[in-house]
Amino acid sequence: MSHTRSFPDGFLFGAATAAYQIEGAAFEDGRTASIWDAFSRVPDAVINADNGDVACDHYHRYADDVHLMKKLGLQTYRFSTSWSRVRPDGGALNAKGVDFYKRLVDELLDAGILPWLTLYHWDLPQALQDTGGWTVRSTSEKFTEYALDMHDALGDRVNVWTTLNEPWCSSFLSYTAGIHAPGHYSQAEGMLAAHHLLLGHGQTVRELRARDSSLNLGLTLNLTVADAVDPTNPADLDAARRVDGQFNRWFLDPVFRGEYPADIIADFRETDAEAVSRWQEAVRPGDLDIISTPIDSLGVNYYHGEFVGGTPPEIEPPAGDAPTVRPVGKPFPAHENLYWHDRGLRRTNMHWEVQPEGLTRLLERVSEDYSAEAEVALYVTENGASYDDELSTVGDESRVHDGERVEFVEAHLGAVLDAVDKGVDVRGYFYWSLMDNFEWAWGYEKRFGIVYVDYATQERTIKDSGLAYARVIADRALEPVVAH
Repeated sequence: MSHTRSFPDGFLFGAATAAYQIEGAAFEDGRTASIWDAFSRVPDAVINADNGDVACDHYHRYADDVHLMKKLGLQTYRFSTSWSRVRPDGGALNAKGVDFYKRLVDELLDAGILPWLTLYHWDLPQALQDTGGWTVRSTSEKFTEYALDMHDALGDRVNVWTTLNEPWCSSFLSYTAGIHAPGHYSQAEGMLAAHHLLLGHGQTVRELRARDSSLNLGLTLNLTVADAVDPTNPADLDAARRVDGQFNRWFLDPVFRGEYPADIIADFRETDAEAVSRWQEAVRPGDLDIISTPIDSLGVNYYHGEFVGGTPPEIEPPAGDAPTVRPVGKPFPAHENLYWHDRGLRRTNMHWEVQPEGLTRLLERVSEDYSAEAEVALYVTENGASYDDELSTVGDESRVHDGERVEFVEAHLGAVLDAVDKGVDVRGYFYWSLMDNFEWAWGYEKRFGIVYVDYATQERTIKDSGLAYARVIADRALEPVVAH
């Protein structure tokens, strides 16, 4: 980058969090257990047996945290509401739980920050899991009821509603690979969960649209760029097809085209024909019409691409997706002859490759194949990196010098601008995460925040990356990179 690059008018800068990862107050004011409260107490499920009982204590410190957001200059804040707090055990409405989100939204609006509400970020009430969770259709209905309760409470103040965050994680990573709650190992359950999550999404969009046509409605998908090691090798190309198919197209095709990708159904049938039969019985006539109800915006979560082939690499790349010592299933059921390779890129301490150009290509592909024709705006709703941050104190001043994250953020913002320059309708960027937090099965071992959290004292310190992001927001521009 050799010149200052400005962001389009109206482009939104934000940061994102999730309820279970930051709120704490796990069993306070009527909140009951979610699947993550239960899963974090399974031996060896989470590093150090960490849990979200306290997390960042955001439930009590939300006003201070909003003040931090304003200090950073954030224009919008993407947060999730806790189903277990609002409708404990999936049952009656809990007024105290709802009131917390009313206070949070009021605080955001008073600070001039746009609330960007996500209804489901993986914290299903455990009582609903006990009756089948996302593998049963009734959970989709209960999700819509919960969503309408939230609209009753906040619809006069919240205009942007995201139904789901990363349904690939809350289906295949959770019900098939066993890495996330509820920690099951079933291809059939993963497929069923994916369908019922999408059904809940479609039903909720329909109901909210009927109530208020002015709402901005959408969902957030974690998407990737799957590159074949050798694009002239049929086995490598097939490996990339399968990753793209299950990770991207299994969710994009139903939402935008009203169909599931036939090639991935065939792959699933090869690995477990009975699972496909159970899934086909669950997909009722009219379901895909509901799932493909038009949306206004699509959130794209991007952390890294995939470099895959049909034969094993000579040297195994670092593994970063399985933090537990529990058995790990196959998050891609059609996993035979599918291998990850290393392409020599720098990696974060999650062992994820740093690949900003992949974000440009991903946004172009999603726009060209899906969102542009449907006139759906794109937002990068998560993008971030974990590094080994250290808090240093000189005199009365505490600092976190996270230069690698500064480079990461600026490079990926540049990648967004590259997509905009190519005509892609990208209207915002949310860094993940606002602050260090409970990183699911990694517990508190990994820090993604632009704000450092001392978990012993709950003291917050804006990192160098947060200061750099604040400058970009203030200038609405990326400055040229200075070579060192």
